[in-house]
This record gives sequence, structure tokens and C-alpha cells, in this order.
Amino acid sequence: MKSEEYRLTDFLPTTKKELELRGWDYVDVILFSGDAYVDHPSFGVAVIGRTLEAAGYRVAIVPQPDWHGDFRDFKKLGRPRLFFGISPGCMDSMVNKYTAARRLRSEDAYSPDGRHDLRPEYPTIVYSRILRQLFPDVPIVLGGIEASLRRLTHYDYWQDCLRPSILVESGADIISYGMGEKTIVELARRLTDGFPIGALTDLPQTVYLSRREDIPGGITPDDILLHSHEECLASKRAQAENFRHIEEQSNMIHARRLIQPIGSEKLNPERCVVVNPPYPPMTTEELDASFDLPYTRLPHPKYKGKRIPAYEMIKHSVNIHRGCFGGCAFCTISAHQGKFVVCRSKESILKEVKAISRMPDFKGYLSDLGGPSANMYGMHGRNLKACEQCKRPSCIHPAVCPNLNTSHRQLLDIYHAVDALPGIKKSFIGSGVRYDLLLYKGKDEAAYRSAEEYTRELITRHVSGRLKVAPEHTSPRVLQLMRKPSFQLFQQFKRIFDRINREEGLRQQLIPYFISSHPGCREEDMRQLADLTRNMGYQLEQVQDFTPTPMTVATEMFYTGLDPYTLEPVYTAHTPEEKQAQRQYFFWYKEPPATHHPTDNKNANHRADHHPEKPQQEQRGRHHRHR
Repeated sequence: MKSEEYRLTDFLPTTKKELELRGWDYVDVILFSGDAYVDHPSFGVAVIGRTLEAAGYRVAIVPQPDWHGDFRDFKKLGRPRLFFGISPGCMDSMVNKYTAARRLRSEDAYSPDGRHDLRPEYPTIVYSRILRQLFPDVPIVLGGIEASLRRLTHYDYWQDCLRPSILVESGADIISYGMGEKTIVELARRLTDGFPIGALTDLPQTVYLSRREDIPGGITPDDILLHSHEECLASKRAQAENFRHIEEQSNMIHARRLIQPIGSEKLNPERCVVVNPPYPPMTTEELDASFDLPYTRLPHPKYKGKRIPAYEMIKHSVNIHRGCFGGCAFCTISAHQGKFVVCRSKESILKEVKAISRMPDFKGYLSDLGGPSANMYGMHGRNLKACEQCKRPSCIHPAVCPNLNTSHRQLLDIYHAVDALPGIKKSFIGSGVRYDLLLYKGKDEAAYRSAEEYTRELITRHVSGRLKVAPEHTSPRVLQLMRKPSFQLFQQFKRIFDRINREEGLRQQLIPYFISSHPGCREEDMRQLADLTRNMGYQLEQVQDFTPTPMTVATEMFYTGLDPYTLEPVYTAHTPEEKQAQRQYFFWYKEPPATHHPTDNKNANHRADHHPEKPQQEQRGRHHRHR
């Protein structure tokens, strides 16, 4: 189907006129988004809108409302029958707007023509406060990565302070955290049935505020009572201890309820933030249903003639699974999507590839056939009962779990099926490849052989000249804190990559990503990194300075100066001078790094942008579908 065959009514309505075109005199749910409206399964607000629509609700979207002046964008569609939903965008607004050095990025990838002036800082808070002022009695539901990862006390790098749950600062009623399809439909159903928003205290995967005595069932031994927000303000150790519980429960199938008191004893001694356990991981059928909704896969017609950078990056790509069990210390994927990988069926994937092949500008090349990690499709624990008891944040660090099925056979089957479709000349793998899974040799010989076969096929058929992987560092000590494998595995993989290229007569490059100023990294570690990579013939380009973002273990190390799991001190570069001194070692071929002797014994941050101008979630997580 050509793009011009879509009518305005094929998109979710965004204006009063579009409501009238549908003959609607009311709306059930109005979603406010910090991103431009792109009707595509990689854009969270579109997914939530289409999910509610499929459940029978009337949904409208207000993308990038003007938060200045008379707030007319917040009033133009009136009062929804059920609730307002707020999605600040596919990325945390501050990561999207600023670099690790707190400088403005060259463009906003999720805005038309990359404009910077179409979203505020912290849109979750800004939009919520405006809506609460205009419609004080209408429920406000928060979703998306910004609210999801700020659901409890968290360190904010851009304000350089510890902040409470975003529910407290926004004035909203409830957070739907993580990937929100199941939560949002159940929430809408209960409100339709007449339940007030304050009564939805047992809804899985939500966060709400409650008086201590009103918490359903009271605080029981099955709950985890966290240190209060005020205790965390007074003690970095308390914040570190909290984080271990938060991360462990985020990665468990049968998680416990988390409760954090908040408010000074004089004002609100009984108020608590309550985090209900998440839903179980979605089934393949449920995930297929989400991807198979009637997306136009296009930006709304209001953007005709304008470029939306993030859309240009993903419009010819396909996300084949959700979740990541890598558990990298600087990454938010498992905190938001969970560590258990859920895969789409081959039929659903092929259906989307066929839709892409009919796009007028498609030339036969898929830019990516991947996910949060390129090669985790079909992988899960052999003994699922063991997985149900597991607290490990990573299934592959410090070593690959022997219970993990690491076969690449299902993924190869997907590649072969996609490449056999008419109109597909080549499918590239743009997502990050975990080479530690390719090199792992456990007791399952068939799984190892499939990994060998996958490695050759990946290199010979699915690389667009350059294959990008992420060793991140060379220092064993730093890599341990990053939860990344030994640099020797990268060297081993490079030898395999070079050998296969020679055998096949190819001239492809293996491009490594690295991070400076990560917690635990000192200047001597960066000097070693420069020496090792120079000896391997690299002049590094894809590099970044660590950026602390909410709800990662690396951010907690940066703020508290402690490893949350051992409570041992961890050094981190904090000052601009220390960070620049480390970063200079990436560019030894331009000028010699200045000698610097760090003395600060504090700590470091979360993954930001692999390329100085590209946000981390956009570069490595463009298929994460944060919402």
C-alpha cells in the first residue's frame, strides 16, 4: 500500500477536526506525548493508543503540546471520559536533550526537523501539572521511560541531586511502568466499570501514593520496605541498599511489592510510594497482537515535508523480540522491559517485513532485523522453574548461566525466511551483537554449532560494511563493574571476523564501542585502553562519556560512591577535568592526552551516547520501544 492511500482517519485523531471526521462527540482517553506522533510500533504512544483502540476505546493523541501561554493545546480536545495519559517520549527527556557534558544536542531526534523547542525538560512533570490545574478531577496516568525509571527515589544527573518518585513532583495519580499494553487496558476497563482511580491499588505493574494505614493488607513480611526518601537524602548507603532491592525485583518473575515512605515526619509520616509487582512476561501471542495492530507505519500527515530523524532511522527495520538478559550496569533495558526475552512469531515478523516491502521508498534493504540485543531471539532458561526463583540481574555475567539455552537456530530460521521473501535484497543487523553468546561453549554442542553457523552467516550476509559491537572497555576491573565480558573475548571475535572476511574475499570493518569515565575507571585504565586498541589498528570513533540516567546500577555507583551489591567504595570521575582527561585517550591520534592525576574518590554514571551527537537509547536501543 502506498503512503498516499492512507486517509487522515487512518491515524488516531490529534485535533477537534479529526474527531469530527470520525463522528466522535467524546473521547475516552487523551494521550499527551513529548514526541512527534509517528504511527509505528517502535513509538510508544502509538502502541498504547492502538492498544486501547483495539480494546474498544476512543483514543486521541496530542503530540508535543505547547506548554507556554494559555495552554490551548491542553484544552483543545476537552475532557476525556476516563483519563489523561502522559508519555514524555521514547527517551528520557534529559538524555534526549543533553550530552554527557550537559551540552545541548545537535537535534531532537523525535521532533520534526530535529527542532529543540517542541518539548520541555521533564515533560512528564510539566504536562501533569498543567492538566491538574486545568482538569483537577480527571485521572492522570504516567507512562514511558521517564516515569518508569523515576518511580522511586532516584539520582538526577542534570539537577545533580536525589529526587523523590516522579509521582510526588508531578501530581499525577498513578504510573504504569515498563511496557504498558496489559496495564493500560486493565486500568481503562476498571475505570469504565466505575472504580475511582484511587481504588486501583492492586493493579499489577503500577505505582501509586498511599497513606501508610491505607495500604491494602498493610505492610507484610512479603513486602520489601525500602529506606524512606528522607533516609536516602541523609545516607548514600541507604540509597545504595535500596537500589539492590529495586533492581532484583525488576528482574524477577515473582517479584515482591516495594514500599518506600516519603515526607518529613511532621508533614506526612504515613505517606508511601507503593510499587506493585509487574505482570508476567508477555506471551508470543500477546506480543504479536501488539505488533499486528493497524499502524500506518508513517508520521502523521501534519508533518508532511518534515524530517523526523528517529523515524528515518527505523522505518525500514523490524523489532523481533523484547527484553534483554545482558544486565549491563549502564543500561536501562531490563529495568524497563525486563530481562526475560519474549519473541514474536515468525508469521508476525514476516507480515511486518512484507508491509515494509510495499513502502514506496523501500529499495529492498532492511536496515535492521533485531531488538535490544541482536542475537537473543529464542533464548530462555531450559528449566523455567529455576528461572522463577532467580534474582540475577544478568543471565550472562559474570558467566553464561548453564541453564540458558544459547541456540541461535531459531534466529537463523527467521533470517532465512525473511531473506527468501520477494523484494528483500538484504537484511542488515544494526542492533548490537553479543559476541560472548557467539563464543560460549557449554555442554550443548548443537547450540555451539548453531552459534558458529550464525557467526559466519552474520558476517557474510548481514553486515553493511561495518559490524558494530560493544566491548565498552579493556580493563578487567572496569568490565566487571560494567557487567561486560573480558576484552579477550572481543580480541577472539575479531580474529574470527578477520578470518571469515579473508576466506570470503570481503573487506568489512569491526567497529567497537567504548565508554570513558564509567564508575571504577581511572586514567590508567584509559591509557591501557588506548594502547591496546592502537596496537589492534583502531582509531576510535564510536565512543562516549558515561552519562548517569535513573535506575541503573552504574548511576547508583556514580552518586553513592558504593557498589550496591557489595557496598564497597567505587572511584568515579566526577569533575569535567577528570572526565575530559579520560576521554582524551580515545583520540590519541589527534593530540597527546594531558597528564592528570585524579584524587576525587567519588563515583560515575549510565550509558549515554555512543557517538558524541547521538543519544544512547537512540543509538543502541532504537528498537526498545520505551513507553
